Amino acid sequence: MADLNSLVVFAKVAEAGSFSEAARRLNLPVSTVSRRIAELEDQLGVRLLERSTRNLRLTELGAEVLEYAARSAELSETVESIVSNRLSSVSGALRLSAPPSISDTLLIPLVTAFQASYPNVRVQILVTDRFVDHIAEGIDLTFRLGALRDSSLVARRILTYRHQLLASPAYLRGRDPPQKPQDLPNLRLLAFLHGKPDARWSFVHRESKDWQTLTFQPFLAMNDYSGLAPALLDGAGIGELPPVVRPELVRQGQLVEIMPDWRFPTFDLSLVHLGARHISKPCRLFKELAVQMAPTLFPGLPA
Repeated sequence: MADLNSLVVFAKVAEAGSFSEAARRLNLPVSTVSRRIAELEDQLGVRLLERSTRNLRLTELGAEVLEYAARSAELSETVESIVSNRLSSVSGALRLSAPPSISDTLLIPLVTAFQASYPNVRVQILVTDRFVDHIAEGIDLTFRLGALRDSSLVARRILTYRHQLLASPAYLRGRDPPQKPQDLPNLRLLAFLHGKPDARWSFVHRESKDWQTLTFQPFLAMNDYSGLAPALLDGAGIGELPPVVRPELVRQGQLVEIMPDWRFPTFDLSLVHLGARHISKPCRLFKELAVQMAPTLFPGLPA
C-alpha cells in the first residue's frame, strides 16, 4: 500500500514542477522531498518521474498515479483545514467543578469574563465540596484547595491565601479579645463543618512558628462559608472565613481579624485537570484567564 504522505509529496512535486519549489511549499528540506519520492517509487516498483538537471516529467504511470495522489493531497488539506478552523473558533462546552462559597466572588466573575471573550462556549458548573471524578462525571477543570491526592492530575495555582479568624466589632464590644488559641473555648465559635460533631482549627505563630491545634464543638456549624459570613456580621461569635468570601467585610472594617499573631495555615487554590497530553481549547483558555484575572479580584490576600 502506498504511503499517503509520500503521495501528497508526489502530488506537490508534480504541481510545482520541481523538487525545490515543492519543498518550499511543503516547508520541508529538499532532501526529504527527494527521499519521499524515491521511497514511493521503490514501494510501487515503478518510476513516476523522469528527472534531468533542469526538468521533471511524469512517466505514463506517474500521470495515472498523480490523479489519485492529488486526491490524497486534497483530502489531507481538507482535514487540516477542519482541525484548524475548529481550533481557531472556540466553541463547545466547558464543565467546571468548584467548592461552595466562591461562586459569587470568584467563579461567576471568571466565567462571565470568559464567555464575553468566547460567546460560543457553554459553561456548566458543579458546586460541591467533595472530590469529583473527572472522567466519570465529565469534568474538565476543578477548583481545588490544597495538595493533590491523585498523581494523574495536573494543577495550576491561581491564588495563595490563609483563612482569617474574624468577629464583628459589635461582638467584641465589652469583651477582651482572645490572644492565643487557649482563650477560644470560652467564646462562641462558628466553624465550617460537615458530618462531624467536632471542629478542629490549627494555628501557627507568626514569629515562633509554633503549632497549636484546637478541637471544639461549635456554637454554630455550617458547610458553607457564605452562610457563616452574615452570622459573623450579626455578632453571633468568632469564626473563620476564607478571604475570597465577602472580602469587602474586612476591607470596610465590618469584620476584624482576631488573634493576628496566631494564624491558619496557608493554602493554594488551584485549577486541576486530567494530565492528558491534549486538553480542549476552551479548557486551556479558561485556565489562562483564571491565572491572570484571579489575583486582580483579590488584591492583598493574607498569606
